[in-house]
Amino acid sequence: MATDNASSEPLKEDDEIAQLKVSLQREKAAKRKMYSYLVKIADELKSLRNESEQLIHAAEYARKAWYEGGMWRGPNVLPAAAGQHAVRSSYGSSDNNSDDEDGGLGSGGGGGRGEAAASMMGMNGPSLVPRAPVSLSDLFLDLVTVTAFSRVGAAIQARGTVDAPILAYFAIFWQVWSKEASYSTRFDTTDISSHLETLLACFALLAGSLSAYSDFYSAGCTRIMGMAMFVAMLHVLLHARVWYWFSDGGPPESVNYAVKRYAVFITAANSLESLTWAFGCCLPEDSEWRPWVIFVGILLNLRLPRGFMPNDFHAACSKRGVLFILLLGFNIQSIVGVAAPYFNYWEPSWDQYIFLFLSCFLLFMIKLLYVDDTSSISPLDHALLYNRAAGFCFYLGNFLLLVFTTVLGSGLNLLTQSFLAAAAALPSDAKNLVCGGFAAVVFSIQFIKSMHIRRVPTNATHERMFFTAYFTQFIATVGVVYITARMCLSRESDNGILALMMVNEIGMLAVIVCFSIVLVGLSWLDEAIELRIYKDGAEANQFRVQPFGFWAFCKHDEPLQLEAMALERSRASRLAVRSPLLGSSVMSFTTPSLGSGQLYNSFGNLGGSFANPGVGGEV
Repeated sequence: MATDNASSEPLKEDDEIAQLKVSLQREKAAKRKMYSYLVKIADELKSLRNESEQLIHAAEYARKAWYEGGMWRGPNVLPAAAGQHAVRSSYGSSDNNSDDEDGGLGSGGGGGRGEAAASMMGMNGPSLVPRAPVSLSDLFLDLVTVTAFSRVGAAIQARGTVDAPILAYFAIFWQVWSKEASYSTRFDTTDISSHLETLLACFALLAGSLSAYSDFYSAGCTRIMGMAMFVAMLHVLLHARVWYWFSDGGPPESVNYAVKRYAVFITAANSLESLTWAFGCCLPEDSEWRPWVIFVGILLNLRLPRGFMPNDFHAACSKRGVLFILLLGFNIQSIVGVAAPYFNYWEPSWDQYIFLFLSCFLLFMIKLLYVDDTSSISPLDHALLYNRAAGFCFYLGNFLLLVFTTVLGSGLNLLTQSFLAAAAALPSDAKNLVCGGFAAVVFSIQFIKSMHIRRVPTNATHERMFFTAYFTQFIATVGVVYITARMCLSRESDNGILALMMVNEIGMLAVIVCFSIVLVGLSWLDEAIELRIYKDGAEANQFRVQPFGFWAFCKHDEPLQLEAMALERSRASRLAVRSPLLGSSVMSFTTPSLGSGQLYNSFGNLGGSFANPGVGGEV
């Protein structure tokens, strides 16, 4: 018995030791897990602190009076543009360098607003700056630009067609607006010098628009080239000032260095452009070289999107949308102005009411077809932040949309005049401009949409549903463009269904309005399918990750996608309903996905996301 008791005691001691070891291992594992949680929470607290500091600085930036730092102060980089460059330089470089104190983070030689921009660059991408509305100066410039477009539209209405001088003058006026918008989305424009430059550019644009009726071989063309030369010289002086202000440069990754390179390039390009326009002004009016000089001047204005320095992405999107909406508004105002001499204000007929209603309704449908890329498209899928070639085509599509919207407005003016004047037959010019303009507007809008990346689910059944929706939209768009183009090209002697569609003004306008209603309904088809399958947008983003579209088969631009990821994270941080402290920590335990908010816990996931198309959703 004594031997059995002696042998059982070591066994008990061994069991106790084993149990202690297991408990110690469990305690160590719990402590390691707790430590990892604490590290994640600490990282999240740092992220939250950085974002809070950014919002505080953004609020201080927004509350500053326009004259702080001097009424004639030097140029300062906008916080959003500086933050976008911080993302590109910090995460796009191999050594992950950041800006030095002496390098100047967008402050130039001085000025309070540049210092605010410098302090708003954290390790979480661009600053969470509240989206400011379009300033009154920008709105005034947009009004002047649309006025210039309407003068081109009046020339189209007078000629009944679109020729090379009209396209050239429209491109020159649009490029003047693009120059001003490019500067105002990168630099602070609240000082007196910027206001003065904008005022002079508006005066020049108005003066040039008065000669929109001219051809290439006239004094009016010389005046338009002189206007373009004057605006180019204004931007030479404006960007030379930026060049001087940021002449100290800094490290290659700093904002100052990027601003200096940008200013040098823009100054050189505008100098060459101004010399081209000066050469064109010196040519005799009957010279055959004048059209070629205008062509070269327009080519010199073309820029590679976001080549040297990023801009304020959301501000640029807002400016494009405001310009297009103002152009639609001017078209409505022009239609009413044309109808005024013929409209019976005392006893208006139902036909007059119906015609004006259909004209307004058509422009409203075009507004619904237009893609407001300010918030409806994820930055990761936007053409400007996916591929530079897609961005260039996106700008080209926006230019064509403005041109053909002006053409459509001119056609509606002629149609209004023909209808209210009780013309015996439908004028061919009105028919061609309305039908051709509508077909081109629809094509331009769909072309712009095709530049963006669309997402389809990984589920095979759901994927077929979205593909069906996309191809239905494509076939309907091609069908409408083909039919309206045939209506434009048809002759008066033709018979058949096309002739029935163009019996009179109201009949043709009603057919086009019906086409626009069908296109608007089909344009919402993929959104309707998403609402049917998923309960909200957050759930849809977790499954709609496979890229689809024309540019999905091309290689993306990694620095642009870095900027897009930071913009998306900034938007998600503002809109997230979950706890800002724990939301990112919880999400970081899952597989990152480019299509959802799970991606943006760390930019360290970028390499794995790009390397694995099945996970990241990229090609």
